[in-house]
Amino acid sequence: MFTNAEIGIDLGTANILVYSKSKGIVLNEPSVAAIDLESKQVLAVGTEAKNMIGKTPGRIVAIRPLKDGVIADYDVTTSMLKMIFKKASRKMGVSLRKPTVVVCTPSGSTSVERRAIQDAVRNCGAKIVHLIEEPVAAAIGADLPVDEPVANVIVDIGGGTTEVAIISFGGVVSCNSIRLGGDKLDEDIIQYVRKKYNLLIGERTAEQIKIEIGYAPIDHAEMTMDVRGRNLVTGLPKTVTLHSTEIQEAMRENLMKILDVIRATLETSPPELSGDIVDRGVILTGGGSLINGMQEWLSQEIVVPVHLAPSPLESVAIGTGRSLKFIHKIQKAAR
Repeated sequence: MFTNAEIGIDLGTANILVYSKSKGIVLNEPSVAAIDLESKQVLAVGTEAKNMIGKTPGRIVAIRPLKDGVIADYDVTTSMLKMIFKKASRKMGVSLRKPTVVVCTPSGSTSVERRAIQDAVRNCGAKIVHLIEEPVAAAIGADLPVDEPVANVIVDIGGGTTEVAIISFGGVVSCNSIRLGGDKLDEDIIQYVRKKYNLLIGERTAEQIKIEIGYAPIDHAEMTMDVRGRNLVTGLPKTVTLHSTEIQEAMRENLMKILDVIRATLETSPPELSGDIVDRGVILTGGGSLINGMQEWLSQEIVVPVHLAPSPLESVAIGTGRSLKFIHKIQKAAR
């Protein structure tokens, strides 16, 4: 009854996930908060707030307090985390009093950004806060033998950042991170539709287009989708039909940047580990890895096998929770 709860949190740009040792993933909600601008109060978080994006009156705004995997608005993040903790304790059926928390941070984050994450979680009542690098957490969550001296290459394409890391013996051997992820691809789609069709669409519509007809740069059977938005010339609602080849072209440039980061990381790999990489391949995690054709395209480009993690969207959260057992080992390696 009085044991300290131990939970892992994936503080993502797009989604926040909470993992508990006994129940697995207890919460998976978008990292969005709806705020009343007059009273500065957080009215809703998660799915409820995401449904409000672009549909609220002037004094209520739905914002994402996390940008590029780090905290952009400290106060809102703290309020959002408090509400997330409440929701999680309701789902777990136990009160989260002074839990021990493991939170993941992007490997490219600065010490100031890491301190902000630690403080925000402490302010929500956590007793001990451990930080773990995102690629390490993703590798643990994808069932890779992280603590063995073999190369595990993880490519984590999240909402705000893409991280590529070679992990061996519990630590990161070489790692590159780029502040580009699913959100940037949504932006590309919004800009493309605006330029070509004079049609303004929202973030949620762009994300839907990416999921349904977005393709990595490979040959595929063309698909179409009807999209509604506001015509910028007449100001009236309008429907257009988009083709998957157009969306593929719109996202190509940023997908190429992700490929460059993967190549750059593999180039800095020690020769002994390169042999392992050829045998074991690369593991993809994160929401961006679910883009149609991503796996085939990457394996064609980097000529090593590319595998998808068992549950790409949840790997990081599962990894943070599982890492509680051997967090001290990992932190020594990180130091």
